[in-house]
Amino acid sequence: MSRSLVQLAMVCIASVMSWISQASEYDVIVRNGTIYDGSGGAAYEADIGVEGDRIAFIGELDGQSAGIEINAEGRAVAPGFFNLLSHAHTSLIDDGRAMSDVLQGVTFEVLSEVSLAPLTNRSRAQFAQSRNLSLEELPWSSVDEYLEYVEASGVSVNFATFVSAATVRVNVLGSDDVAPTPEQLVAMQAQVGSAMTDGALGLTSALIYAPGTFADTAELIALSEVAARHNGIYTAHMRSEGNMLLEAIEETFRIGREAGVPVKIHHLKAGGTPNWPKMEEAISRINAYAAGGGEVTADMYTYTAGATGLDAAMPTWVQAGGYEQWAERLRDPEVRERVKREMAQNAKDWENLGYFAGPEGMLLIGFRNPELQKYQGKTVAEVAKSLGQDPRDTIIDLVIADGSRVDTVYFLMNEDNLKAQIRQPWMMFGSDAQAIAAKGDKLSQAAHPRAYGNVARLLGRYVREERVISLEEAVRRLTLLPATTLGIVERGRLAEGFYADLVVFDAEGVADHATFDQPHVYSTGVDHVLVNGVPVVADGEHTGADAGRAVRGPGYLSPGAKN
Repeated sequence: MSRSLVQLAMVCIASVMSWISQASEYDVIVRNGTIYDGSGGAAYEADIGVEGDRIAFIGELDGQSAGIEINAEGRAVAPGFFNLLSHAHTSLIDDGRAMSDVLQGVTFEVLSEVSLAPLTNRSRAQFAQSRNLSLEELPWSSVDEYLEYVEASGVSVNFATFVSAATVRVNVLGSDDVAPTPEQLVAMQAQVGSAMTDGALGLTSALIYAPGTFADTAELIALSEVAARHNGIYTAHMRSEGNMLLEAIEETFRIGREAGVPVKIHHLKAGGTPNWPKMEEAISRINAYAAGGGEVTADMYTYTAGATGLDAAMPTWVQAGGYEQWAERLRDPEVRERVKREMAQNAKDWENLGYFAGPEGMLLIGFRNPELQKYQGKTVAEVAKSLGQDPRDTIIDLVIADGSRVDTVYFLMNEDNLKAQIRQPWMMFGSDAQAIAAKGDKLSQAAHPRAYGNVARLLGRYVREERVISLEEAVRRLTLLPATTLGIVERGRLAEGFYADLVVFDAEGVADHATFDQPHVYSTGVDHVLVNGVPVVADGEHTGADAGRAVRGPGYLSPGAKN
């Protein structure tokens, strides 16, 4: 063969090899989608090439191919959504698919309000009782061990955790209404510091529940100072969302100022008809704090009812020491009568959700005792009538008989305030629920529909139908704003080099279907979800892939760096 022919052959071979290399460059290509990149800027048309767990290219990919091709024509393509308040602390271990969330496009669960780490024997026993678990089901001690344990169980979504002020309080002080000594406060601060270097996002609190409610402002400032030193934030279920809403907001601001820490308010609301007018002032104060240089954000769920337990209908003093002591006190006739008197009052020193909702507005959704499950899906008023009781007696008897706080929905808020909150540029979204599958024994349990529809309801009802905010802005609040707020890098935006957490959805069809009568119904309209470059939803069906990872906060130090 002549030299020219050899050279020609080599050129041809090189061209073919180059074509093969280009053709196999990407593992996934998402084609022809309308890109909502998370920045809040205008949407645009483009393809996305994914290589490994990263976005490798955004632009035109004509002539390229990949092992997985997704045609997103007529669909919105966005970064994976964040659930800013998830209670999937153990549901991710039970069933890591996170079906109720991932089918809405959620790729990141932020575990907050409580934390299941760090644990001591005392807090492990308390969590085991409150969650109906064995001690063996809570084998970890540190935050790092917890994150590793959940990831190793196999999860479809990314997740991160806060460290709870109440958890470290129980570890050091127990569950009683006591103040820490200076030495005990130092021990609590040390636990927060260790949690932060293990990867916690910051400090969280739940200040209407015992024992968290027993912490005063100075204690929360001292713990938040530690979170701030590790570049974390403070996020709060505030001390009041009703009568003392404005005062609770001011307490949150004080913690932010004095600890030098960004603050975030969990599930902002004005609970109870008398308090609905306060939302306008609450929003005004938050905007003023931000205008003065304070770092503040909030999250919410897109429903006018919340969910917690019957403990939120009783004074916190009777709950001190944990469930066993609570139930024992309720068996005392004198204590019972005192509790009933206080349950009937519009309390100023504790958050009486039962007073605001009334027996007709309290829907019972979760029992442990099989004999009580006949009351699931009924209101306290209905159960009390069937038993011929004062509703307050019904509440007390149910708590004693069930061996738990009894999961309960409270109808507390109004639609106008909901929309006003959604319009705020600092507002994000959290389900305040577990991430669960509509199967097995879950179907026999009542639930709040927010577990299955919080994001889809935002995108369908409040964006598409009622146009409260634009789709570009909604995506920003579900993606980049959460990532920036939490100090999470390389997620929350469609950009080259970022992790390939993607959602492809029908902006004209996405909808929630879960209701209070039929809560275990998945949302629809999400076609594809990628987590770290791996399809976990394809053509609207979960693939079973466990591509999720534990994500650690900005204060994380690797084990080698700690030594």
